[in-house]
Amino acid sequence: MKPCPPQPAAQTENATAINAQFWADWFWRDFLGDWLAQVQDGDFGVFDALDADGTPDLTAGKSLLAQARTLFTLSHAALLSDDPALLAAAKKQAAFLHRFRKAPGLYRCTANRDGSPTGQAADEGARSYDQTFVILGLVTWNRLCPSDGVPQLIEECWHALQTELTDPATGLLLNDDIGANLTPAQNPHMHLYEACLQAMRMTGDAVWLTRAAGLRSTGLDHFMDQDSGSLAEFLTPDLLPLPGADGQRREIGHQCEWAWLLLQEAELAETPAIGAPAARLLAFADRFGFAHSGPLKGAAFDAISAAGEVTENSFLLWPQTEVIKTLAIRHIAAEPEAGARAQAMLCLMFDRWFAGRPVFVNRLDAEGNSLWSEALTRLMYHVILAMTEGARAGLWPGPATAKPA
Repeated sequence: MKPCPPQPAAQTENATAINAQFWADWFWRDFLGDWLAQVQDGDFGVFDALDADGTPDLTAGKSLLAQARTLFTLSHAALLSDDPALLAAAKKQAAFLHRFRKAPGLYRCTANRDGSPTGQAADEGARSYDQTFVILGLVTWNRLCPSDGVPQLIEECWHALQTELTDPATGLLLNDDIGANLTPAQNPHMHLYEACLQAMRMTGDAVWLTRAAGLRSTGLDHFMDQDSGSLAEFLTPDLLPLPGADGQRREIGHQCEWAWLLLQEAELAETPAIGAPAARLLAFADRFGFAHSGPLKGAAFDAISAAGEVTENSFLLWPQTEVIKTLAIRHIAAEPEAGARAQAMLCLMFDRWFAGRPVFVNRLDAEGNSLWSEALTRLMYHVILAMTEGARAGLWPGPATAKPA
């Protein structure tokens, strides 16, 4: 892959907006096709990661998470662009995803490179977090390329999540079907909520809005800390906060991701009150969640405490995309400065995590040095959504409007 170009230095009053357009044009026109060519593995889906040089590990297995997220990513981009190359890639991805299916509605979390079972008991586990992306990917793929069989696969996955992957005593999602992790987590609830909202958009079936409302209620009832207006990541098996610092840990990316989903549901349901908790989540993030100085000024920290103290002074790529998504929807709602903040964050993301690199890196330290240089394939789901949400808000070009080279 060609290294990413440096950000241009636009010398105008509207420099940030011009630079954001440059990056969006570059992403859709140059980067995405090159990345896809490097990350695809023939008929075997996609590699889970590229190294710092843009090279895949040919000996590594495949995760359901990377494969399902990539099905969504390609289908979503194809729907917005009518690009036949993206359609063809999504078709291959949908076929490969089926190899992970171990029973109706249940998909093993890990497979060999070719999609065959590894024979390891842990790899046979169906994880609720991963399964949510099966629904997300399949509902989007079926909108792109309708098929009589796919709606049944979607309903089977929903049913499995509600039965085999839900604790009947609490109503919370289990982490897996093999008892490997008994600590309730907010993340699968958030992403199943997301999948339901996407299914509503893709199908128009109001049952998905009802399902989304149930997940929103469950997630916020159990994981939102009303004192701080923030979300806990995990609970003990008896639904209490984890002891010590673990129970106080907050991820800015998830505060923003939940807020974006709440505002999405409010928009789809035409019920503004649904979005009310988003204001508290975003106020917490805006107050405590961003670096105020240094090379990463303006970037979202990996984690802070419920009291607002920085606990992880490092910077993963994906939280930056969630900030962009929330700023884009806040711009649509006519919040002052939200659009300019989104454009600045987009430029920061590309300048620090992409520029001068064969692909991108996953995590940076406070000085901008790479702490985790793999380009994880599953992260493209985050990046694509940030790009398309900003385009929906009119802040930069989308895949169908990027300028040719």
